[in-house]
Amino acid sequence: MGMTDAQLRALLLDCLVLWEVPGQVTVRSADIAIECGAGTFLVTRADPAMRPVRWFYQTPERMAAGRPPRPVPSVVALLSALRNAMGGAGGDRLRIGG
Repeated sequence: MGMTDAQLRALLLDCLVLWEVPGQVTVRSADIAIECGAGTFLVTRADPAMRPVRWFYQTPERMAAGRPPRPVPSVVALLSALRNAMGGAGGDRLRIGG
């Protein structure tokens, strides 16, 4: 079984905190809206027949330009794309050596 809307909402809320992006996440009938200082981002599920695409995300810039949402193959790719689009913090990385 895949991720439920409630699980995705909770994951997105946790990510916003980690990325240091104040915002709200709302599950709606057709999508999930993430509202933050950069605008409203939308996440929708891809039809199962579209595999390997699993999600689509829309940024405020793409929406304003009339461009379609971007497809992503996994929740990891979705979160990475959203973090980058929102300008979220990347977190500390372990560095070995000098």
